[in-house]
Amino acid sequence: MNWHCLERGEGRPLVLLHGIGMSHTAWQPVLDLLARERRVLAFDIAGFGRTPPLPEPLSVDALVDGLRASLAARGIHEPVDIAGNSMGGWLTLAAARAGLARSAVCLSPAGLARHEDAPWHIRPIFDIARFAATRLSGLSKRVLAFGPARSATLAIPLSVRSHRMPPEAAARALDDFANAPGFDATYAIIDRVTGLDRLTIPLTIAFGKRDWILTGAMQDRRGLPAQTRWLRPDGWGHVPMWEDPEGVARLILEGTR
Repeated sequence: MNWHCLERGEGRPLVLLHGIGMSHTAWQPVLDLLARERRVLAFDIAGFGRTPPLPEPLSVDALVDGLRASLAARGIHEPVDIAGNSMGGWLTLAAARAGLARSAVCLSPAGLARHEDAPWHIRPIFDIARFAATRLSGLSKRVLAFGPARSATLAIPLSVRSHRMPPEAAARALDDFANAPGFDATYAIIDRVTGLDRLTIPLTIAFGKRDWILTGAMQDRRGLPAQTRWLRPDGWGHVPMWEDPEGVARLILEGTR
């Protein structure tokens, strides 16, 4: 099964992987900026957006194989530059471990916590968001039409500066959350990515100082290779693409150049 992909630009391939409950549209603010220099491939990960879920039981290896097959279907067989956010960052790390990445940039990636340190608050936040997206869609979209309400409502799962996201983009993100058949199966397998200390590729990891969902307990630097570039961008939330598109694009291009 080939994953749905939005492709822009020309040049060396650059893969973008979105967070849980999202789709390729999460990268909309940076697509044109990246496509000035690169052939950008923004995928819908299996079970999200327009890509159907993989058969269960799901595994991280199955997701990496799905990405590899989807790249091969587009004529890409060599290691590629990959950037991922949240769940997409976790998959980026797993793909790098599997030899699929030429370089990797991870924005607030999952997969860097000891199991016992996983904060209790993450699943309830997602459950509330999915309830609002599925059961209260009309009301939620009316609320998100107002900038201050977007910032207040989306401060933890996305960004405290979500007022910079247009109302139509917020409504589309809500629809993505409501139509994510792979959510539960994927959430259940997200765990610490081990074996990263053996990586020799350029690796950049950035956790915004205003990331209030993957807090300090989820940002364990142990086990990362010595060459890892670790950044804490000031003002960035968990999903920083809308709040600082130029900064996000610059970080990805620098980390994969």
